[in-house]
Amino acid sequence: MKVVHPASSSGPAPLTELWLVRHGETEWSRLGRHTSHTDVPLTEAGEAAAREVGERLKATAFDLVLCSPRERARRTAKLAGFGGAEVVEGLTEWDYGEYEGLTTPEIRERVPHWTVWSHPCPGGESADDVGRRLDLVLARTRMLGGRVLVFGHGHASRALGMRWLGLQVTGGRLLKLDPTTISVLGHEHDQPAVARWNS
Repeated sequence: MKVVHPASSSGPAPLTELWLVRHGETEWSRLGRHTSHTDVPLTEAGEAAAREVGERLKATAFDLVLCSPRERARRTAKLAGFGGAEVVEGLTEWDYGEYEGLTTPEIRERVPHWTVWSHPCPGGESADDVGRRLDLVLARTRMLGGRVLVFGHGHASRALGMRWLGLQVTGGRLLKLDPTTISVLGHEHDQPAVARWNS
């Protein structure tokens, strides 16, 4: 794992660059089942893709590497060469409550037109709940400055992208995010911006 030392605390912190990697494919993600707290292992294809994304990250140095506590994210980080990533509870996937393990068509049999972005998850988190905990993660990374790598999840990473931009979590509905892709959040003229998405 190639990691450089964090920026010095003397003087203003440099602008942060946030790299996001969604975990590798699981059987549930392949089938479109909402997966929050259920630990579903990576498929063989997911493990191979995690190794491949590690090759793509090899030439980049990071000041900090963070990871969701879920096994699928930690396994992706390890296979990518970042087994020492710091586990951060705030990076967990959206809590879907009663909808855990269900697909969107199955949920829509109960609630027509349902999406996680527009409707509640009974017994789970709201968009505001997710935004609040991701804001804490962003506050820490911005205080540090430098380049930060995050291994996380689909909906939570899309929400993180929205909060990086200072927008509502619900705007994440406009961002597609596939397993084991790389996205980069940076700045343009000192303003938060999306530098790369779903690459």
